[in-house]
Amino acid sequence: MTMDQSLFEKLWALHRVEELEGARDLIAIDLHLLHDLSGPGALNALKKRGMVVAAPGQTFAVPDHGVGTMPGRGDDSSEASRKTLQPLRRLCADMGVTLFDLHSEEQGIVHVIGPEQGLTLPGLSIVCGDSHTCTQGAFGALAWGIGSTEILQVLATQMLIVEKPKSMRVTIEGTLADDVDAKDLILTIIGRWSAEGGAGHVIEFAGSAVRALGMEARMTLCNLAVEFGARFGLIAPDETTFDYLRGRPFAPQGDAWDTALSHWRTLPSDPDARFDAELHLDANEVVPHITWGVSLDQVAPVTGAIPEEPSDAAGAKAHRQALDYMELEAGSKIASTPIDRVFIGSCANGRLSDLERAAQVVAGRRVADGVEAWVVPGSRSVSRAAQERGLDAVFREAGFEWREPGCSMCLAMNGDQVARGERCVSTSNRNFVGRQGPGARTHVTGPAVAAASAILGRIGTPGELA
Repeated sequence: MTMDQSLFEKLWALHRVEELEGARDLIAIDLHLLHDLSGPGALNALKKRGMVVAAPGQTFAVPDHGVGTMPGRGDDSSEASRKTLQPLRRLCADMGVTLFDLHSEEQGIVHVIGPEQGLTLPGLSIVCGDSHTCTQGAFGALAWGIGSTEILQVLATQMLIVEKPKSMRVTIEGTLADDVDAKDLILTIIGRWSAEGGAGHVIEFAGSAVRALGMEARMTLCNLAVEFGARFGLIAPDETTFDYLRGRPFAPQGDAWDTALSHWRTLPSDPDARFDAELHLDANEVVPHITWGVSLDQVAPVTGAIPEEPSDAAGAKAHRQALDYMELEAGSKIASTPIDRVFIGSCANGRLSDLERAAQVVAGRRVADGVEAWVVPGSRSVSRAAQERGLDAVFREAGFEWREPGCSMCLAMNGDQVARGERCVSTSNRNFVGRQGPGARTHVTGPAVAAASAILGRIGTPGELA
């Protein structure tokens, strides 16, 4: 009698080519995504070995990490762009890899364009040289980030040796409040169970609150699975997934769509599937959150206070170091903290629904004096859709700068940086020391809180603007 299987077990079995020793398996890769920082070096190394890309039709590249986002940008928009764009173009052309180039209609952040182009599909195995590839697990895909050596291996063989992780289900029941979004949900999870709470596991997010999320919110949830310590984040595909994918450029069409749909409906976890660990969260308890420290588990409600020092020695030391770097004090109200910058964008929150949410907050208002605020769409497709709805005008009239698509200030490798000592409220996914530039101080939150903070000139909530 066959035991009930989880979504992860089904995906793993579909892609296992061979069982190896030590809980490792040879896994077939369906889709390989490259970006401007990961692609040129790996493609060039392959070429120097006299080898070819094993599956060029399953390999796609895009410039996003190293390109500047200023209006009218070109190949020389940043030092990284000057070094990588021309080699990326040449190597992709030589080796038959599809490139969504800087000025193409498909350009954008790699984790944004995969889904919106219909490259990301339920049941696929997807890799990219970026840890936030887990974003695409929101479609019921086995998606994860890989290192430079692994990139070369996939290019050469379209397979990888992978250690099979344990499984964890995070069940979220209830209804999210109107002022709460998926970013608050995942920040609450990380804050409650720590940034290592999912380490060594593939995470399946489940429950009524997850099923109620749209696809873009599901992508935000899975995007930060890696910040919970997991390598994979998954959500079972359902009608919301299928409605999003139907008609996308690279999605199956006609009879092929019907065949794919029949397969996709078999993927969700069976009723009695077992997991190595289970966590439960009541969505009704979730409130808007923002980070105060230099790890995503150093987080608290926006209306709350910075926690007091924990009792354990290691935790107390990390707590003090974080407060010293951020120049904050335990017990002080987070919402009283003045800011210098606001960044709305990234693969966590640079999609159309994120911009719509922020625009609702800023409409008819003005950015506070002394605050520099940017909106960076996650792709050209997002930018076009936002402009068709007049969102760019809403942001510009409020005093925001409307930028070109790219990773931008999320990682500060492209000339888009927060100056030393400045404090930035950011919708990105990391707040490590120097993440947005040397000496920069980052507070990670969702689009609505970021937008409200830009108007207030300090950390705050949209409710304060009413």
